Amino acid sequence: MKILVTGGAGFIGSAVVRHIINNTNDTVINVDKLTYAGNLESLESVCSSDRYFFERVDICDQSEVARIFAQYQPDAVMHLAAESHVDRSIDGPAAFIETNIVGTYVLLEVARSYWKDLSESKKKSFRFHHISTDEVYGDLEGSEDLFTETTPYAPSSPYSASKASSDHLVRAWRRTYGLPTLVTNCSNNYGPFHFPEKLIPLVILNAVEEKPLPVYGKGNQIRDWLYVEDHARALYKVATEGEIGETYNIGGHNEKQNIEVVNTICRLLDELKPRASGSYKELITFVTDRPGHDLRYAIDASKIKRELGWAPQETFESGVRKTVRWYLQNLKWARRVQDGSYQRERLGKIA
Repeated sequence: MKILVTGGAGFIGSAVVRHIINNTNDTVINVDKLTYAGNLESLESVCSSDRYFFERVDICDQSEVARIFAQYQPDAVMHLAAESHVDRSIDGPAAFIETNIVGTYVLLEVARSYWKDLSESKKKSFRFHHISTDEVYGDLEGSEDLFTETTPYAPSSPYSASKASSDHLVRAWRRTYGLPTLVTNCSNNYGPFHFPEKLIPLVILNAVEEKPLPVYGKGNQIRDWLYVEDHARALYKVATEGEIGETYNIGGHNEKQNIEVVNTICRLLDELKPRASGSYKELITFVTDRPGHDLRYAIDASKIKRELGWAPQETFESGVRKTVRWYLQNLKWARRVQDGSYQRERLGKIA
């Protein structure tokens, strides 16, 4: 297969690209605008493959997206390109509306035009897989409740509202035009190559620099944590084996309070890179909570296990240990992201 992956230089997208190149015979066309969160260094292990192609293109640029479809003739689309940081969406929602809603619309329209002109056999096998988030569901009130594929949408932030909008567009293009789409909604991802503004890498990197470890409120927000390589396996399985028109929730079966996550990281760092004195827990600092902060997310991932046979391979304990070790061994990568040098150098090379 030839798979067009949007956002393939991002955290989850790069994991998907690495998975496809390393574990299948498929070809990947990586389409990424290379915003601050896009990092081609995350793809150094696969970029020399003759089955990997990169196009620096904004998915809102309809003519360029159409050129890519015409040039590469993809058999499937895996749409991951998105603005995804909640705090940034609160400070500046416009970019989220543009990329997550308008960009998805452009991609759907180009895909629809391309798909309707395919041969009948190609039409039947083509699929458009839209990757979304559990944040579209809002938050859960009961301690035993879980998000299912039929949970009503109730987004709380500009980010989650923009992703909910894109989900609705994808389903509407399926219902109205017959475009063969699938949707997945995932829980919080973590793992190697995660942009340092996110909780887990931020805590690791702040800790080794002896900086405060910021925790919103009391740290009692609950998230289901999904190791990114487990997610990549699930996404490929849905893209290649999922039922057209279906939605699949993907979760890690690892509900943790944020403060638990931070304490676990501190414990691992105490073991793997001890401070001169005391524990990293002494650096924990509680800060004012985020506006509209959802308290609990939790995924019911029984459908994807039942219908496609996928289940996470990593527990939170095994996955977060791998993650802490990776960051300790790749501090140079993290520092280059933090100081912006990864961006300046890669833009110079592309130009």
